[in-house]
Amino acid sequence: MVDSSPELDQEEPQSPLVLGDIVIIGGGCYGTFYARQLEHARAREKVRYRRILLVDRNPSCQVTRDLPLDPARHLVVAAWSDFLDSYFAGAMKNPGSLDAEDVIVPSPLMPHLMYEWLVQRARARWPGRIVETRSIDPSPFTPYDTAAPDHTRYLSFADWICPTHCTEPARCPVIRGPRTWEMADTLASLTRELNRSAPTWGPVLFQCRHTVFGVGTFSVGAVLEGDRLVHEAGSGGGPADVLVGTISSC
Repeated sequence: MVDSSPELDQEEPQSPLVLGDIVIIGGGCYGTFYARQLEHARAREKVRYRRILLVDRNPSCQVTRDLPLDPARHLVVAAWSDFLDSYFAGAMKNPGSLDAEDVIVPSPLMPHLMYEWLVQRARARWPGRIVETRSIDPSPFTPYDTAAPDHTRYLSFADWICPTHCTEPARCPVIRGPRTWEMADTLASLTRELNRSAPTWGPVLFQCRHTVFGVGTFSVGAVLEGDRLVHEAGSGGGPADVLVGTISSC
């Protein structure tokens, strides 16, 4: 059995990371853990940030019970998709409101939330066109590769159970050897392969990387850039495929 203790031994930054808004999707057990870790990191001067926004439709979610009040932490009571529509719409209308250091902490319960937002945006932009999820062929040939009924492809270079909160260090804690793989590179190669048979844009990747104290994030800018690329792909009027992935390195 693989040890499931948090793999938090990756070297932390010597000088504080400087972030803007940190948007945590969900105020339950995962969101509470992430907020606590970020506040521990701030107390130890490993990170600075403007504020933490926890998004949950339950005004009495776990974070309100488990963590003391903090002026830099705010609960936004809203459905995740509604919040994202409002948050990104504001950033697109007023680009000056977007900080380059704004990041999102995704929820493990909704790993494809950003993809769903891109689909909703595309359908609103082109109401008369078909916008759908399609299966991928050929296979990227990762050790773990399975397709869900909704055509989502689940890939991993790990055919083992990874440690909880693994930071994906250069030396894999399970095989105890160098991590020679990188999912972003694999999907870039897959996009080039797909493009040989049909116009394929991307990849649009929401890559969750370890930031500090076991918390992974991706940038708000990456989401807006993904939406821009989808817009460009569909602007020609003809059919176009866009490869989208919510990934880690593994």
